[in-house]
Amino acid sequence: MRFPISAFKQRVLTAALTGLCLITGLTGCSQTVSLEAAPDSNNPACAAVSVRLPDSVDGNQQRPTDAQATSAWGSPVRVILRCGLPEVKASTLLCTTIGGVDWLVDPSKAPSYRFITFGRKPATEIIVDYKHASGVSSLDALSQAVAEGTLVDRRCSTPVAK
Repeated sequence: MRFPISAFKQRVLTAALTGLCLITGLTGCSQTVSLEAAPDSNNPACAAVSVRLPDSVDGNQQRPTDAQATSAWGSPVRVILRCGLPEVKASTLLCTTIGGVDWLVDPSKAPSYRFITFGRKPATEIIVDYKHASGVSSLDALSQAVAEGTLVDRRCSTPVAK
């Protein structure tokens, strides 16, 4: 059995359903990742890093974030980048060089590993979920953006090359 609908009501209903489908489609694509900006995230060097970031890291697609000089990859998030941290000038953490950038390795929250640049101002940190991404692959993909965007004023004394 069909119920008669006036042309006006049919247009309103069609517009409402189209709007609902559009909103659902847009929010379903990639939700914004909520992150905290680093203290010096407005540093021009961080902008230089941000514009050089790849669309994909270790098979994970980049997602939008809500904080300046940050980025995230994967759904759920597997890799996080924040630029604008204080420069690290001394550390007892293991230092490794990947892609021409010296990275300090902090395994204290394994299986999530934190990597922070050594001797670069401002510092950039990358957090990698080792259950679902490779730290070496992730750092390799991101090191070029960091190397071209930030200045280096010191190197690790005995870096472990990768």
